[in-house]
Amino acid sequence: MSFLDTLRAYFDGERLEAFFFILPAGLIMLILAGTALKAEGGAYGIAMAVPLIVFGLVLAATGLGVGLRTRAQVEQLEKDYAASPKAMVEKELPRMEKVNANWPKYLAVWTALVVAGLVFRFAFKADWAHGLGPGLLLAGAIGFLVDGFAERRSRPYTAALVELAAKEQ
Repeated sequence: MSFLDTLRAYFDGERLEAFFFILPAGLIMLILAGTALKAEGGAYGIAMAVPLIVFGLVLAATGLGVGLRTRAQVEQLEKDYAASPKAMVEKELPRMEKVNANWPKYLAVWTALVVAGLVFRFAFKADWAHGLGPGLLLAGAIGFLVDGFAERRSRPYTAALVELAAKEQ
């Protein structure tokens, strides 16, 4: 596969995930929050709705933002590559290395949310804890899915950048 094919595959996947998974997941979380407030109300519904609203808004905004910016980003990278593959890789490789360095941090956050969700749900008897637990658990689980897809996509693209950097020296 050529470098440009790898670049396009990476960003096509990013755009698809943004529009067809991240954005819808955020909207579903917001719908679930509204349902929790309407159907349950009280401490249980409010505590469940809070993480669903927070993460739902973050996911919806992220999905929309990434999905809308990706085409322009690809066009710019293709132009930069055509002008100077070396200059493009000198700019893009550090960005991707930074992206890849963040995966362990994100996994730690999602793990903490899942564990906290389980603790709130099973270690406490209060209604608010029983509502908060599943909301945190869902947020963490969706985070694992989103970043699982993204990390798998980033590895071959980063490897292609490293290979291109070696050729351009």
